[in-house]
Amino acid sequence: MQKITLLLLGTLFSISSIAQTTVKGTVSDKNNSPISGANIVEDGTSNGSLTDFDGNYTITVQDNATLVISLLGYETKSVKVNGQTTLNITLAEGLSLDEVVVVGSRTAPRSQTDTALPVDVLTSEDIQNTGQVTFDKALQYKIPSFNTVQTPVNDATSLLDPYEIRNMGPSRTLILINGKRKNLSALLYTQTSPGRGETGADISAIPTDAIKRVEILRDGASAQYGSDAIAGVMNIILKDDVNKGSATLRTGITSEGDGEMVGISVNNGSEIGDDKGFVNYTIDLSKVNLANRPGTVDAAGEAADFGADLADVQEFLSRNPDANNINGSPETASSKFLINGGLDLSDDTELYFNTAYVYKKVNSFANYRTPYWRTADDFPYLADFFPGDNPTNAGGYDGYVPTFEGLLNDYNGTVGVRTKINEWNVDLSYTTGGNTQTYKVNQSHNRNEVFSPSTWVDSNSNGVIDDGEVSEGAPLYQSNSQQSFDPGGTKFTHNVGNIDMNRILSDKVSIGVGAEFRNETFEVIEGELASYDGGGADSFAGNAPQNSGKFNRYNFGGYLSLDYDVSEAFLLSGTVRTENYSDFGNTFVYKFSSRYKITDKISARASVSSGFRAPTLHQIYTQKAQYSFVPGQGIQVGGLINNVSTQAKLLGIPELDAETSKNFTIGFGGKLANNLSFTVDYYNISVEDRIVLGTEIGATGDAANPLDILLSENNLSDVSFFSNAIDTRTSGIDVVLSKRNIELGEGRLNLNLSGNYTIQNERDGDVKDIPLVANSGQSVVNETQEALFFTSRPETKWILGADYELGKFGFNLNNTYFGKTKFAQQGLQNLEGLFIDSNDIPADAVQDGGSDLRTEFLAKIVTDLGITYSATDKITLALNVNNLLNVLPEWEFTDATSTGQAILDGAAVVNSPSNLITFNQRYSQMTYDGYHFSQLGTMINFSMNYRF
Repeated sequence: MQKITLLLLGTLFSISSIAQTTVKGTVSDKNNSPISGANIVEDGTSNGSLTDFDGNYTITVQDNATLVISLLGYETKSVKVNGQTTLNITLAEGLSLDEVVVVGSRTAPRSQTDTALPVDVLTSEDIQNTGQVTFDKALQYKIPSFNTVQTPVNDATSLLDPYEIRNMGPSRTLILINGKRKNLSALLYTQTSPGRGETGADISAIPTDAIKRVEILRDGASAQYGSDAIAGVMNIILKDDVNKGSATLRTGITSEGDGEMVGISVNNGSEIGDDKGFVNYTIDLSKVNLANRPGTVDAAGEAADFGADLADVQEFLSRNPDANNINGSPETASSKFLINGGLDLSDDTELYFNTAYVYKKVNSFANYRTPYWRTADDFPYLADFFPGDNPTNAGGYDGYVPTFEGLLNDYNGTVGVRTKINEWNVDLSYTTGGNTQTYKVNQSHNRNEVFSPSTWVDSNSNGVIDDGEVSEGAPLYQSNSQQSFDPGGTKFTHNVGNIDMNRILSDKVSIGVGAEFRNETFEVIEGELASYDGGGADSFAGNAPQNSGKFNRYNFGGYLSLDYDVSEAFLLSGTVRTENYSDFGNTFVYKFSSRYKITDKISARASVSSGFRAPTLHQIYTQKAQYSFVPGQGIQVGGLINNVSTQAKLLGIPELDAETSKNFTIGFGGKLANNLSFTVDYYNISVEDRIVLGTEIGATGDAANPLDILLSENNLSDVSFFSNAIDTRTSGIDVVLSKRNIELGEGRLNLNLSGNYTIQNERDGDVKDIPLVANSGQSVVNETQEALFFTSRPETKWILGADYELGKFGFNLNNTYFGKTKFAQQGLQNLEGLFIDSNDIPADAVQDGGSDLRTEFLAKIVTDLGITYSATDKITLALNVNNLLNVLPEWEFTDATSTGQAILDGAAVVNSPSNLITFNQRYSQMTYDGYHFSQLGTMINFSMNYRF
């Protein structure tokens, strides 16, 4: 007993000899402004605290402890306690915000040049200096590996332009807002243009004035974030300023005098309570008018396509050289609202929230239905519907143009709590979001709809109106067809719950662990009867009941992440993730990365990872009639059937499975003493079982074939469907160079050069066709599709920019080099049928379904100039001239076979290849499949910013 007593006394004496001190103080910057959110850590332990909104902190440590104070954007500082109870600390500015990265790590964030992953960071100023109207177009001219452009055909796609990183399609880039997953758009791209078969989040809906910075991780990150993060991750950080608000008035016009733009936005913030929190809000209202860029239509091509009398075509085109077509940039009106906020609940607990709502309306046009395309002879009632001034037709009927009106509603919101529990940093959040797109078709008609019941006649004289009965000799088409249609739309929503925890185990090891539950719902909204009955509304058929419905799935995932600083120079990081989907099962992915500091200024880095992308609900369940351009045949109606339908089972089409990927990245980066920073990264991405929307499959000629039966019964020219059809490999190099604060005269100059070069982007192995398609001599992936997947985006893209500040003036000059792109349009295959004289067909001509010609868009440089002037302390004026030199897309035929070359050499043909791919020159500048940068030419924008 005596020994036990002595032992206890000794232990108490030992404990009491380790004196504890409670230290209080304030952390501020060089201007004596308080810094909130700074980390105060007792060196060598996991004991720590955070400063509140007033910069105050409290921490209990040993008398001889050393406090380490750090915050992204400031230099880390170490201070000895030495028994002091009050320590006020000043932090010097270190890393600028554009060097700070949060995305890519589930443990502690790191600097842009210190991270083990390649990350581009843009500030709000970088985005605004582009002068672009929307966020996605601003990224186009700031990030070389990012590409987006308006599609030539502006129906549903006009609501959201497809975008992609590293030429991998929009489905393979994950979008985050403040680190939380943003909902997908409801739109599925189905036209034969870049982005075909894909869907993505609507980043154009995010108001640029609400953005603090953007972090783009150019590496696979499925292990950290789950599905979709194969090509990379974009994390949009929202502004959290208080009392630094401003209002901006914007206006602009193209050099052609159209596309007028006007907008106003307000961003401001205020404190909550007694410096306990903040709310930052943004309101953005804008209107952009139509910009029209039609070509001069070729009469011979029209007569050949529509079987029309050449004289009638020439007469119409003499009055309307562009065939009254309207194509270019649609009329758009949008309202955007966003709130970001936070509130301190206690010293260690913060409530945070953000929410956004976007309303967008788009008015665009289908191809003009000329009087020799939709003739008054075939549809006599058109003269009553669309009277004109054509002297050759009764009632002056001169054709009509169906309009397409799209309405988009997009919302997202997150609420969460960050706290500290037993030395663990815990983040618990709930995110919801949705996107709804509904459509309206006007100035159209239903060509195939029979008389409504009120006009049916009892032709059998039996006293009963039989189903479908019409009077003898009655016209097949409905002379009282409505002209406005509600074709329905689509809707996507998701609800996401996250718990993320991390802690510093020691000065070398940090750990992160978390879980996510996500529920997704996709709805195909049924159209009204007249919009889909028969052939449906001319130009855009509605959603039929059998193709409509609401579809749901859920998934649960969890991850474990570990960072190990082997030394101050050597970092090892690893993450593993498992995920279970209710509709296709389990997946397991990993990521390992490393960074080694060669010197204090230069680091090497590498990563290897596996990834996955679940098929979207849009890809699984979309089924509809699709109006599309068929070269030499004009607009035809094809069918898109989904993989879980009866029709799919009949044709032997399997259900979709997840894509899997392998990513490898190696590179180096640094920040040198002379304000020169650089990163160079090589990437290699292989995707297995890539999901594609295949090419249109036509009839086999065998009336008993299930495919021919399906096409005949549904009055379709062809059918397409999704499948895990190909494996692909993509590799390339990203380069970023920046030289800042160069003294030039009385001002300062910043230079930036960044580029992306694609080494390889191609199919790896054979196409995985189902037997029915393979046996018919067709393929779901032909040369047209491969070109869309692999060469329709620039092979290389470089951006050279210069910013110069001189007194009250600021100058920004940006040159973007768009490399070559190639297309293999459907109309350029098997051109032997075009020859008027069979003797002109080359002896070695082979009809193999391949392209006899390809189109190549030439490399171009687009120059943007921006000038700002600080008129007063509160007012800044800005002038942006985008595409200063009025550079336009330009293409030429290339890669000619002997057949294609014979045509280029002048052999007589019934229709030119150029007509086949531009719809007889309606889309002469960019072809019907797409192009690589805007066709609108010079755009002049002016803005005035007033700071509150």
